[in-house]
Amino acid sequence: MDDFERKKKKYTPHQAKLKIESYCAYQERAQQEVRDKLYEWGLHEVDVENIIATLIEDNFLNEERFAKAFARGKFRLKDWGKIKIIQHLKAKRISAPLIKIALQEIDYEEYLTKIDILIAKRGISNSKNLSYEDKGKIVRYLQSKGYESDLIFERLKH
Repeated sequence: MDDFERKKKKYTPHQAKLKIESYCAYQERAQQEVRDKLYEWGLHEVDVENIIATLIEDNFLNEERFAKAFARGKFRLKDWGKIKIIQHLKAKRISAPLIKIALQEIDYEEYLTKIDILIAKRGISNSKNLSYEDKGKIVRYLQSKGYESDLIFERLKH
């Protein structure tokens, strides 16, 4: 056992439940985040699953609520597109039906407007006289933000 393992605080199931309740109350969490945190605190599988079941019953943990909040927040605050949001929700082990529900939180018109704003932020007012190289840079930038290629090209034409 190395120093890092010894320095980690271990919790009893009751202590962990109280601490994880405040962790979940602070901000929406995915079940997997909570599960990982509980394992990190040295709890065993049975205790972890019991605590998670209790958190769900007490409405501290709700995957749909988390997915919706995540999608809204990342779109509005970090300007992420749907592709990047989907990838990150999958990484947090959110189910496909819940991801679909979460993406409905993003208004289509607002989504298109966000693409236009991001293009304008790059200093482009008229995309008709852009060089091929400059268009490529904008496309790569928006793709890295998680926007769909067909929408990017459509918005660049306007």
